[in-house]
Amino acid sequence: MSKDPIFRIVFTNGSDTYELYAREVGQSDMYGFIEIADFVFGEKSGVVIDPGEEKIKNEFAGVNSTYIPMHHVIRIDEVEKAGVQKIRSAPESTVTPFPSSLYTPPGKPVEE
Repeated sequence: MSKDPIFRIVFTNGSDTYELYAREVGQSDMYGFIEIADFVFGEKSGVVIDPGEEKIKNEFAGVNSTYIPMHHVIRIDEVEKAGVQKIRSAPESTVTPFPSSLYTPPGKPVEE
């Protein structure tokens, strides 16, 4: 691999699946979060503009680093070079996913 690795991070946000490329990925100081920093965006080549990548650039414009909940990450790959960043929307569905949580706070004890 190269000296300066590039990572592809795939995660969910609501019903959308995001695919980002970044140079820095690691465990955050905040419990249960992955920190992503130093985003890698494709070079603008002439007149051709990818609307999907423009949407992701606008969403992360001015963001130095982002924190993704660990249970939303699908996969992290180290890649040779950055590809096209994407946001894929899930098709409309009547099925609601069961909420999941990495940490469940303790509740009140059960009284008998």
